Amino acid sequence: MNMTVNEAESYLDTFLLEVHDEKRVEIVIIPPYTAIPKVSELLNQVQNVKVGAQNMSAEKGGAFTGEISGAMLRELFVRHVVLGHSERRSLYGETDAIVNKKLHTALEASLKPIVCVGETLAQRDANQVEEVLESQLKGSLAGVTAKELHEVVIAYEPVWAIGTGRTASPAQAQEAHAFIRKTIAAISDQATADKIRIQYGGSVKPDNTEALMSQSDIDGALVGGASLDPRAFSEIVKHTCKLLD
Repeated sequence: MNMTVNEAESYLDTFLLEVHDEKRVEIVIIPPYTAIPKVSELLNQVQNVKVGAQNMSAEKGGAFTGEISGAMLRELFVRHVVLGHSERRSLYGETDAIVNKKLHTALEASLKPIVCVGETLAQRDANQVEEVLESQLKGSLAGVTAKELHEVVIAYEPVWAIGTGRTASPAQAQEAHAFIRKTIAAISDQATADKIRIQYGGSVKPDNTEALMSQSDIDGALVGGASLDPRAFSEIVKHTCKLLD
């Protein structure tokens, strides 16, 4: 819940100057709902930057005051939607079943879901990381076909590393990502697991981007606090692109 429409417009003025020529990575800006129309308008002629939403309703429409449907998002040229972010799970009680229902609704609306999974510090200290990730993945992705999974992005965000300044070490992040890919293979098939994009989210900053993104099973970043600074976010993009040179 950051940035007014005017602030988002100012943000993009700075950000696009830094990244408008960078075509080697896919960039998605995910603003609050109120800023989506202006952001979509400003990105209309920018080929390498897409628009996403931070959440959506599991329902297609009706008497659900305060909710936003997939069709409403598509009308605003939104292409991606974050589902099951740790704040939605912890603050608003969203379960794997709720995330799963939203996922199916998003796919029906031709949106590309970014499904978040990750353990708390207590769960990591209790050596329950794999148990938690497997449960979240199987619950959140229930009933999704291999073809549909090709439209899904998984974001691993260890809850203990979000907004805390703490970051999973590259080795810790790689271990979790490899397990997620292994679980996807078990849920679906190896070809789908090899192709699915798995992002790391949890205090990603310019100075740790290359170490994280160089891991074999980390395909991108779901950037939180650092994305509020357009120059910091552009540096994360540039550091990621260096690995493709």
